[in-house]
Amino acid sequence: MTTFWILAAGLAGLAVLFVVAPLLQAPKQPTDDRSDTDDSDADQAQMNLALFKQQLAELDADLASGKLDQTGYESARRDLERELLNDLGDRDPLTTGAAGPDSTSLAGRLPGPRITALALLFVIPLSAWALYALIGNQSIIPELERIAAAGSGPAQRGSNSELPPLEELVARLEQRLEQQPDDAEGWMMLGRTYFATGNRKGAQEALEKAYKLNPEDPMIVLAYAESIATNNDNQLEGRPAELISEALELDPENTTARWLAAMVAFQRGQFRSAATTWQRLLEATDPSTEEAAELRSLIEEAEQRAGVPPEARQLAQADTQDSSAAAEASGNSDAEPTPEQRSEPTTAPETTTPGGGQAADPAAAERTAEAPSAEMGSASAGQPQAQEQEQGSTSAADSGGLQVRAELDPALAGRYPPNTTVFIFARAASGPPMPLAVQRTTLGQLPVAVQLDDSMAMMPAMQLSNFPQVIVGARVSPSGQAMPRPGDLEGESGPVSNASDETIRILIDRVRR
Repeated sequence: MTTFWILAAGLAGLAVLFVVAPLLQAPKQPTDDRSDTDDSDADQAQMNLALFKQQLAELDADLASGKLDQTGYESARRDLERELLNDLGDRDPLTTGAAGPDSTSLAGRLPGPRITALALLFVIPLSAWALYALIGNQSIIPELERIAAAGSGPAQRGSNSELPPLEELVARLEQRLEQQPDDAEGWMMLGRTYFATGNRKGAQEALEKAYKLNPEDPMIVLAYAESIATNNDNQLEGRPAELISEALELDPENTTARWLAAMVAFQRGQFRSAATTWQRLLEATDPSTEEAAELRSLIEEAEQRAGVPPEARQLAQADTQDSSAAAEASGNSDAEPTPEQRSEPTTAPETTTPGGGQAADPAAAERTAEAPSAEMGSASAGQPQAQEQEQGSTSAADSGGLQVRAELDPALAGRYPPNTTVFIFARAASGPPMPLAVQRTTLGQLPVAVQLDDSMAMMPAMQLSNFPQVIVGARVSPSGQAMPRPGDLEGESGPVSNASDETIRILIDRVRR
């Protein structure tokens, strides 16, 4: 309260200064030179009167527009009248002779400047205080002080009470979603918040609404799958597995979706398939992070349950790293393989190990052929079907993969910078739309020759060798995302055999609409 009165007194003093300062200035001395002619005095008087009227009109305009209050207007008008009288004096032809030498002039009836200034010095502050007492809210100052004191206490103690409670935030979000029920991101946020507060059923309902509004967002799809599993003793079989498969189709490189796909295989008892997927995720993870440590633990447990001895695990991990390095080297090559390189015989069929690489010996290949499928369709499309595919369709693996040459139509050259991402892929001619093998390069490297093979599969059941007929394509992605978008440049082949030993030429010649 003291601070308020100090500020109010300061403002009142400033107002007094603006009004009183002109009054304390020395007044003009009247001209008593009686040597001037009557005509000269009359002209000067007329000019003074005209100036007085002009200034008085300006004061009236300021009063009407609100620039001056009544007190300031009256004070300024008295100043003008006093200056007019000082200028005219006894020489004013309008007053000379009309009044005798004993007449009392207007100036004699007006108070002096110092008296006026002294009066205003008290009138202005007292008027301001009276006005505040009449129309002001005198209880607001103590209330603000109480609020400030209540807010500063927890902050000084270092607490986190500056934010509203979580329950209040949830209530606000619920109210907003009642007004905007089509906000998928809002329902996603509400579902996550329900999880944090332990409301699992509410989380599933909120995420279901988000999924219905935007089934094309992989993060929403995966969150919905997790919510269903959480309410079903963390079991991913059934609807969660279907949703995870949808997320992989939307974004084949989504780390969370691939991790959950491996967990589905693990819960189905397909331990080698789970270990293979987790091993590929581990290769792309910083070894020093907690995520890498968790992946290593999961891989070890899966391989233990699969009956893989420790020596084979270490060998599988080493082979996986070598296979990934070789695939990356072949993907970055700018030169097309020579006929001699393509015709060079392979010493042994390439068979995927539990770690995701190639078997080091026939025994390892034999063990790998027995690995169950991690296919994400329905539970019925499990181990027997996967084993049948592995036994009947191994042409791509036997031939060392498909040789692909991708190039850009000159008519589309210059649309995007050289560092734009290019995906070269193969997918089943009839089957799931998920890519069977993918190579990443850049627009500046086109034309480029690459090899697509089973080492690039994201899941063991989705290998190139498992599908006799495939479609090979290339896509220029300005966004760098795996999901196709309008504006991408594309080109595809027709259905080709996975046993083809000829170079498949892909011309990127159309714009995606």
